[in-house]
Amino acid sequence: MRSNPFVAIFILTLFLLVIDFYAYRGVKKLTAPSTITLKRIIFYLFWIVPVGIVLGLVLFNIYRNDIPASDMRFYVHFISGAAILFYVPKLVFIIFNLFDDLVQFIRFLIRKLKREPKPIDTNGNKITRKQFLTKVGIVTAGIPFLSIGYGIGWGRFNFTIRNHELTFAKLPKSFDGLRVLQISDFHIGSFANSKDEVETAIELINEQNADIILFTGDFVNNLSSEVDDFIPLLSKLKAKMGMYSILGNHDYGDYFRWNSEADKEVNLQRLISLQNKVGFKMLRNESLKISNGKDEFELVGVENWGLPPFPQYGDLNKALANTNEDSFKILMSHDPSHWGKEVLQKSNVDLTLSGHTHGAQFGIEIPGWRWSPVTIRYDHWGGIYNEGEQFLNVNTGIGFIGFPGRVGMPPEITVFDLKSA
Repeated sequence: MRSNPFVAIFILTLFLLVIDFYAYRGVKKLTAPSTITLKRIIFYLFWIVPVGIVLGLVLFNIYRNDIPASDMRFYVHFISGAAILFYVPKLVFIIFNLFDDLVQFIRFLIRKLKREPKPIDTNGNKITRKQFLTKVGIVTAGIPFLSIGYGIGWGRFNFTIRNHELTFAKLPKSFDGLRVLQISDFHIGSFANSKDEVETAIELINEQNADIILFTGDFVNNLSSEVDDFIPLLSKLKAKMGMYSILGNHDYGDYFRWNSEADKEVNLQRLISLQNKVGFKMLRNESLKISNGKDEFELVGVENWGLPPFPQYGDLNKALANTNEDSFKILMSHDPSHWGKEVLQKSNVDLTLSGHTHGAQFGIEIPGWRWSPVTIRYDHWGGIYNEGEQFLNVNTGIGFIGFPGRVGMPPEITVFDLKSA
């Protein structure tokens, strides 16, 4: 039986209101000396956001069946963006109020045990501990607020080139210097109102002068129709030795309510056709040989293979069936968990390229250190990893989904210069 969405909204609303009431309680500590008029202004400014978010959730679920599928992402991004922008800072803010309340509670218990009277406030016009912690909390909460605001407004379009030079013993000498460019997780429908940014990304990709472009899945959010308006732009992508792609978990349409399995399959086949139209050849549990006229290496592509709840359509044995044991191989596999669970045990693939994680679209990066909360879920979530002579790169994606922003985890274009040992 399908659960009632309004039950989930009710529970979520209660959770949000608990945060709001506690956060507002902290704000009142700071505004206690203010005039009645200022207190009212602060009250309305504070509560207009949570009321708007809850109302948006309710209206979205009432009218969701009337919203065209192509417009659904706009409403999802608007609500999720507003919720994250305002509630993450509130959670940071209430930590300081929790600390203050804990101190007060401990002092209250001590007074009760010692049977001491409540102390008289002698601070006068001096700032109290409550006001001090509230001010520090507001300043501290401003950091994630500004960071998330930047991530929504600009961070999601801060396309970044990551360059890597890798050396392989099995790479033929004539391919020394081969330039491979990887992009992943376009989620092209999320750029519906940002075509200029897509054009910027494509220009940046072409400027890398890649020999081969490999796309490692999640071209769309759900529907092949997301690609339609971008065909002229995507057709500008160029690579000397061709462009190749695989399917990601979102490409199958598994997260959309279809009228029938036949409609779902039509959508998938149309997506494959559109990728072919803009220049990508898709590999579905298969391999092909890339030749420069002298030597060749093998490019392998598997369908999505992930840990539950993600689907396992990939068949590595089938994909490798026609490959040469001694050849240099590049494998495209959308979900990086596939590398640790199957690729290392079942193959001698030299370089595996994955995506999927998005780096949670949130992280911290300083020279020599990079972190994202997605590390809780994935051992391999972003960048280069290796076991012996086998390498994995996890591209953290060029697009976005769910949250319409990127904070400390910019959209990524990866360029490999491959060297022959």
